[in-house]
Amino acid sequence: MNYQEQIEAYWSDPARERELVAAVSRLVAVKSVKGEAEPGKPYGPGPAAALDEALALCRELGFTVTDYDHYVGLADLNDKETRLHILGHLDVVGEGSGWDTDPYTCVEKDGLLYGRGVSDDKGPVVCALLAMKAVRDLGLPLTANARMILGTDEESGSSDIAYYYSREPFAPYAFTPDADFPVINIEKGHYHPEFGARWESSTVRPQVAAMTGGFRQNVVPPEAEAMVLGVFAPQAEEICAQVAQATGARFTVSPSASGCHIHCAGKNAHAASPDDGINAISALLEVLARFPLADCGSTRAIQSMHQLFPFGDTRGRALGIAMEDAESGPLTLNLALMDLDGEGFTAKFDVRFPVCANEHNCKEACEASFAAHGISVLSDGEMTAVHMVPGDSELVRTLLACYSAYTGVADPKPIAIGGGTYVHDIPGGVAFGCDFPGFDPKMHAANEQASIANLLTACKIFTQAIAELCK
Repeated sequence: MNYQEQIEAYWSDPARERELVAAVSRLVAVKSVKGEAEPGKPYGPGPAAALDEALALCRELGFTVTDYDHYVGLADLNDKETRLHILGHLDVVGEGSGWDTDPYTCVEKDGLLYGRGVSDDKGPVVCALLAMKAVRDLGLPLTANARMILGTDEESGSSDIAYYYSREPFAPYAFTPDADFPVINIEKGHYHPEFGARWESSTVRPQVAAMTGGFRQNVVPPEAEAMVLGVFAPQAEEICAQVAQATGARFTVSPSASGCHIHCAGKNAHAASPDDGINAISALLEVLARFPLADCGSTRAIQSMHQLFPFGDTRGRALGIAMEDAESGPLTLNLALMDLDGEGFTAKFDVRFPVCANEHNCKEACEASFAAHGISVLSDGEMTAVHMVPGDSELVRTLLACYSAYTGVADPKPIAIGGGTYVHDIPGGVAFGCDFPGFDPKMHAANEQASIANLLTACKIFTQAIAELCK
């Protein structure tokens, strides 16, 4: 049954917008960055305080609440058998720098909300809670319960959800409002081994004495640097200028008595979208591979890494693992970390692989390419599974229909992503909102923002979805 007319009328009341903004503001005001564990506060005082505030809000909204050992909180719409889990999180990443407003004060301006968490994920949490309230206020007929699960560790590994589901059963339906509309039904698998090689030290010149780059495995490295012996600044600057023009990276060459130091500035991006960044490690390898280096262990390592990870190859072609399928798109690769000294190197990459990947065409193919260059895998490098819910499943079809009803988008299609969400390990779970196509929430960055109009539309969509799934 379609309740769209009732839902539209309910959410057209200006009081709903005021209620939404007030609730989001309450949660944003709590700095819920993960801290050191304390008794009764497994992720530190910030996430615990945010959970306390959220549960207080849920009680005020009339829900039955449960504090699940302060790992997660539960808000139940009714006392019937639970059919739907909605998973949102209250923890946030650190504020960083560059804000135009106080990140922990929700500021409303020109139809937008600004503050840490307005989009990720406190705003969407409020949308889901108010949608549950709308279903109750409208008296929409239900035969099952919808349960909101309020997590506190999504940004640091989701051990909160693992804790809950190790003790409680999955629901027939589950979605998280912590990604994109219309529906994300495929989350690619991950493969990220550590690898490297060792050699005897050498005093030959020229050689790369040291190199380091990257700071986190799931980020395109924005910086890398190298110390080169026997290659001096004028020659290095000429080659750096050529590579800068070809790659968009920026190089700074500092002379020394024995050679030069080179710093490379790239552009960071999430490893799931490596094309959005400029990889400083592979750009620096492009420079070093053009130097007239003497034959030694570090030179062979530089040349091998340059061959296996050439600049711009974010699909793993040189490594022999490029692949894609119609359902989930291409494999993506990000060379994330590298450290080299006079006796060896280690490195890590981050691969997000599609449905068609398997041990043979991904892991074994990669290890064979490494072996041909004398490179060993140092960690087990196991492949984590793709999460996939069929696009024609009842859950996906229902959610797509709800999205279409309130956006006017005809025949929306589910999408695949390289990132992972709260439902990656939940059977049948999908990501559903709250970000709409074309809107940049500046997630994890300064001036994180949310459109009030978009949040209200999400409230309507969620209201319909709860009613349909629990009718």
